Amino acid sequence: GIVARNPETRSFQLGPTAFEIGMAATPQFDLIGMTRPSLTRLADQSGDTSFLFIRRGNDAVCINRVLGHYHIQTPYITVGSRQPLGISAGGLAILMAQPSEMVGKILASIGSRLSHYSNSDVMDIENALQRSHQLGYAFIGERAVPGVSAIGLPIRTRSGIPIAAIAIASISERMTPERQKTLSALLRREAREIAALLDVND
Repeated sequence: GIVARNPETRSFQLGPTAFEIGMAATPQFDLIGMTRPSLTRLADQSGDTSFLFIRRGNDAVCINRVLGHYHIQTPYITVGSRQPLGISAGGLAILMAQPSEMVGKILASIGSRLSHYSNSDVMDIENALQRSHQLGYAFIGERAVPGVSAIGLPIRTRSGIPIAAIAIASISERMTPERQKTLSALLRREAREIAALLDVND
């Protein structure tokens, strides 16, 4: 994960592990602090719980969350928890930003772990990826947590590497198709804001 090959140009570039090393080596690069205003705005404007995920190997790790004001919150994914890429909305957002050849390798690696999650196997994630590409955002319905649905978007570097993802989760009854459109617009605005703060492009 230190380097990654661009499938179009065949050139090498820094991979997600290099980003993780940089985070550890550079204390002033405070991803949590830099993204907290965006998570707070998402929680305030949606009323639901917002999340920040990063990639660790073939997992998505929740590194921050902010509760909204709606009377039923969904903070079931705790800070520090990790799931295979594709299980949570953040993980699916990171996965959908990967080149297709990388997606195949990741799914082959995590396939044996998916039985621990309800209604999840490689085909389920492939179907979720296809639907998410059509929608323009990652959508998870009751995979990570029963009764909870979520949408997410990746945060990319200039070269297109997804270094993080933001997501909003709510009880499934609230996550109607119409509301998904509204929430995805909020996510897209904050993804651009975070990209600008990090001096990267979405």
